[in-house]
Amino acid sequence: MRPGLISVNAFLLTQFRVHGASYQLSKDTTTMNHSVQVPASNTNGQHDVRKNSVNQKFLAELEQKARALEPTQEELGELFTKVERYARRHISNVCETPAFVKSKERSVELLSSPIAEAGISLDDTLQLLYDYVDNEGLNSGSPRYLGYIPSGGLPHSAFGDFLAAIGGRYAGVFHSAPGAVRMENMLIRWMAEVVGYPKGAGGYLASGGSIANLSAVITAREASGLRGADYDRAVIYMTEHTHHCVDKALRIAGMGSSIRRRVAEDDRYRMSAEALEKTIAADRASGLNPWLIVASAGTTNMGTVDPLEDIASVARSNHLWFHIDGAYGAFFALCPEGQEVLSGMDQSNSLVLDPHKTLFLPFGTGALLVRDQEFLGPAHGGRGEYMRDMDSDAHELSPAYLSPELSKHFRGLRMWLPLKLLGVAPFRSALSEKIHLARYAYERLQSFEGVQIGPSPDLSIVTFRYVPEKGDANEFNLALIDNPAERIMKRWQDRDANEFNLALINNLHRDGRVFLTSTRIRGTVVLRLAVGSFRTHLEHIDEALEVLSEHVTALKES
Repeated sequence: MRPGLISVNAFLLTQFRVHGASYQLSKDTTTMNHSVQVPASNTNGQHDVRKNSVNQKFLAELEQKARALEPTQEELGELFTKVERYARRHISNVCETPAFVKSKERSVELLSSPIAEAGISLDDTLQLLYDYVDNEGLNSGSPRYLGYIPSGGLPHSAFGDFLAAIGGRYAGVFHSAPGAVRMENMLIRWMAEVVGYPKGAGGYLASGGSIANLSAVITAREASGLRGADYDRAVIYMTEHTHHCVDKALRIAGMGSSIRRRVAEDDRYRMSAEALEKTIAADRASGLNPWLIVASAGTTNMGTVDPLEDIASVARSNHLWFHIDGAYGAFFALCPEGQEVLSGMDQSNSLVLDPHKTLFLPFGTGALLVRDQEFLGPAHGGRGEYMRDMDSDAHELSPAYLSPELSKHFRGLRMWLPLKLLGVAPFRSALSEKIHLARYAYERLQSFEGVQIGPSPDLSIVTFRYVPEKGDANEFNLALIDNPAERIMKRWQDRDANEFNLALINNLHRDGRVFLTSTRIRGTVVLRLAVGSFRTHLEHIDEALEVLSEHVTALKES
């Protein structure tokens, strides 16, 4: 049998192994496309390895070019100095820059500087970042960013990320980084204590609520023993306000054929426990398999909290898995006002929290907690022969065996560092402040003529709408949020609300001083004011309401 050839591009290896056989480079190393002789087996099954020398000169040339990846002390000094200067400027200006900037180009100029064979200067690189990334779109670090769910920006966490990247620790398996795994597990135990879970609880830090909810669905599926033939009869109970990532999770988990019941709500848009009980009974009588209840500890739409204690009682009596999506709201359990609203959260089987929301950490920080950690391993565990050495000293459960991720980012440091430096007390106060700021905004908005106000906020989201004296209110509120002036003009031509909407668009989005978002509740368009940034204080709520008042006054006078 003739020996074959393996092509090695760009990387020169003196020796490597594939399927137990040793391979060495050929003598011809004068080009970048190097050939390696693959040994043939003789009649006895033994390999005939032909040793060849390496071109030392060529290897030295590669090394010299590759060493650019390791900066000199002088280059490190420039990186530290200039990046620090850039970061300080950003933090100093974040409260003064617009909450939203929407240019016509939408950062397309960034593409005019493509990735190339040679690099550019640090000054030019930071200028690209400043021009086309940090000054376009949503400024989620702004105290006047009051749309969606405000998130991130805590400087202490940025330093945690920096140290994690510099250290390069692999945080997936205990053997690789015992301290990193102990840190993450300590944070998981702390969060379990915050929500009232027992000592046997477990979990892991995820990239966010979407992946954490996916893991929760898979954990519930495996714990309940469901298999493919069961999916068509499996029933999931949620509401119209359940986050859409739960539907995505069911589909990704292969359970797209399962039955979703949108349970009726009360007058505060919360799941009705009574309606839930009746729906489960009807499904069981029809031969279906009631399986999973998904409640919300703070919906994205309105911030409402489902009656968790009542739902937990229904779940227990009917033997259903009870999951709570608390990505936005669960951390409000740190403060007394939140604890009262979130009563019953501790009775769930699983719970999602997002530290990158109401713990103010950088995007990409979610968490899944499971009341009984024993369910996580069977749902997510896996082994490879190449992992054998890593199992030798497992003093703690490893995140890689409890989650979908093997190559795991050291997320724990971005959470651990601010909690260690600041303690929990400032976070409790900040969350209490957000609840009271939302209540303040709710009271103020009630005095605005022409404003219809939604339910009093359970946590920190206020919903409302302006009803013009003439024109369609739904079209008006949609136009208010996300349409350029010329499109509004065309839509509202020959209508009384025309100038009205143009002024609102100009003031809310074109100047970008504040940023709000819209949603649709039972077919009605409403506006949302979400208080969630650690930088948002009373002065910023007053400013946002003043901007809104300006728009309303101008439109009434037009």
